[in-house]
Amino acid sequence: MSILQKPLVTEKVTSFNDKGVYGFIVDNRANKVEIKKEVEKLYGVTVLQVNTMRYAGKKKVKYTKSGVNKGKRASYKKALVTLKSGSIIDFYENI
Repeated sequence: MSILQKPLVTEKVTSFNDKGVYGFIVDNRANKVEIKKEVEKLYGVTVLQVNTMRYAGKKKVKYTKSGVNKGKRASYKKALVTLKSGSIIDFYENI
């Protein structure tokens, strides 16, 4: 399985793209060095900086006719990757 699971294409992260910052959901066990190597290999760009954040899974409760259903969302790790100026990543090129 790859270190990069999927790119983040949210409104907030998309606003960072003008500054050369791109977001990814990554494997929970991946470190910054592995993330940097993977992005450089896949997209052919130069990475200056990697910031990572861990998010815990939230508890969810749904009230239905048959009773209360309890569950939990999965936890994940997010990475914000800063590229060298002039480098861009186009997530929509293969569509």
